[in-house]
Amino acid sequence: MKIEHVAIWVNDLEGMREFYEIYFNCKSNTKYHNSVKKFESYFLTFESGARLEIMRKDGINKQNKGDKIGWAHIAISLGNRESVNQLTDRLVKDGYPLVSAPRITGDGYYESVIEDPEENLIELTV
Repeated sequence: MKIEHVAIWVNDLEGMREFYEIYFNCKSNTKYHNSVKKFESYFLTFESGARLEIMRKDGINKQNKGDKIGWAHIAISLGNRESVNQLTDRLVKDGYPLVSAPRITGDGYYESVIEDPEENLIELTV
């Protein structure tokens, strides 16, 4: 058994697609659009085969900022500490907020945490 994909509602569908393509080398499918439901989405495929669905629909917006019940973050393994450091530096230079600088966590992970363009948390891990 495996998770087939995870999905996230977004405001800027094209901007979020570009973010994951640029920084995480994701490949996007053709945009799905349902004009009746005013819904559109992309599936973004990582090199490992994992998939992230980004979705937009009229009337869906972020209600709470910060801590809330539900998904807390996505963790993306980059393979080694140097890759974590390099991508963290690149994202910060490009203006994305750094939540937590690269470090070894209490449970032994080497990670940093940044926000994507819509303030969703991304852990960059080994």
